[in-house]
Amino acid sequence: MLSTAQIVALIIFILMFVAIVMDKIERQWVTLGCGAATLLIVFGLIMKSPATILESLNVASIFHRDFWITSEAESASIGVNWSTIIFIAGMMIMVEGMAEAGFFRWLCMRIAKLVNYKPTPLLVSFMVMSFCLAMFIDSITVILFLAAVTVELAKMLKFDPVPMILSEIFCANLGGSATMCGDPPNIIIGTALHLSFFDFVSHTGLIAFVCMFLVIGYFYMVYRKELATEEVTAEDIAALPDPKSAIKNPKEFTYACVIFGCAVAMLVTHAQTGLTVAFIGTFVSALTMILFHKDLVKIIKKVDYKTLLFFVGLFIVVSGLEATGVLEILAGFIGKVSGGNLKVMIAIIIWLSAIASAIVDNIPFSATMVPVIRALAATQGVDINTLAWALAIGTDVGGSATPIGASANVVGTSVAAKNGYVISWGTYLRTALPATIIVITVSMLIIFARYC
Repeated sequence: MLSTAQIVALIIFILMFVAIVMDKIERQWVTLGCGAATLLIVFGLIMKSPATILESLNVASIFHRDFWITSEAESASIGVNWSTIIFIAGMMIMVEGMAEAGFFRWLCMRIAKLVNYKPTPLLVSFMVMSFCLAMFIDSITVILFLAAVTVELAKMLKFDPVPMILSEIFCANLGGSATMCGDPPNIIIGTALHLSFFDFVSHTGLIAFVCMFLVIGYFYMVYRKELATEEVTAEDIAALPDPKSAIKNPKEFTYACVIFGCAVAMLVTHAQTGLTVAFIGTFVSALTMILFHKDLVKIIKKVDYKTLLFFVGLFIVVSGLEATGVLEILAGFIGKVSGGNLKVMIAIIIWLSAIASAIVDNIPFSATMVPVIRALAATQGVDINTLAWALAIGTDVGGSATPIGASANVVGTSVAAKNGYVISWGTYLRTALPATIIVITVSMLIIFARYC
């Protein structure tokens, strides 16, 4: 039998999920409201535990040395994961600075020119670019710029941009699974389990790279007939602007490249330097604000504060499930169903994550599942990192299956619709759903072969 605290915590969590899916109230107010209910009702009125409230808010962790410089003494804790929030905020500021300098538009136009604006090379090159950029930059930002440039090129070169946009969306979600900083679920998993950038690259990264080649071949086979009928004339190419025109200020463009280079270098080496993602996020944001001080107000205004508040409330609600033991019960159930078999556990986690992420936002799901796999590893005696790779791939790639499964999908289809290229559910599912099933199946088999 569940206790009163467990029942109430579970009800609050379910109400939060339903409200997020219904999308009638902005999601940050949903999670903050449910977070407040968790603190006041579950921890305050029922458990009568001020200590648990403080532990859930987790503000004190920011003032510890371990928060900024990694220590072997780190331990798992419930509550708000401030490392994730600070890192994402820092990367948001960095990306806005790069956008102001015209970095993304220049990169897209430059690559398009290198392949001589031919449809098939354009499709492949933009898929690879989407994958690579999403390894380091939020997939929403990647698709926002890629889709806009794709539509612009399509109008000038007179080809259908829908195949390219759909392939870019899928590759952005797949690329996000390759690194710790590529997608919010990975940041949550990595910071909670103290995994490094290299840990992700050498595990989920390897899987993602293998799947990228499969996906490129898949999208080419699906759209080869359409691509073959599209021709680009010399007159169309001559009408295109020079890539250099995207650079608003050469000095700021250089700053953007330097900041991005610093971020990548620090992320790749953070396991060796001991610098945490919170430190890296703070550093790159401070550097951006210093070098782009003329555009500081504009950059600060563009930061997605709603998403950051969404994370705060979400972590508090999940801490209610963790502190009351609900997630331990779920872990025990998965352990019982799997019979302690690692392959069955992996299959359950990766497919459950993929299916759930295709229907609802993968961020709250991943935040919920982290303590579940932690408990599962402890009770079943299996390697938690293996379960983490299954969770990361499932949540990151599963969101590609439907138009609402990930934020990048919504942004990409919205950009297309605003420019007169409406992508229906049928059109989206026809290509993305089979691609998702292929990638999840191949990923599961790779995990089986490598870890079981």
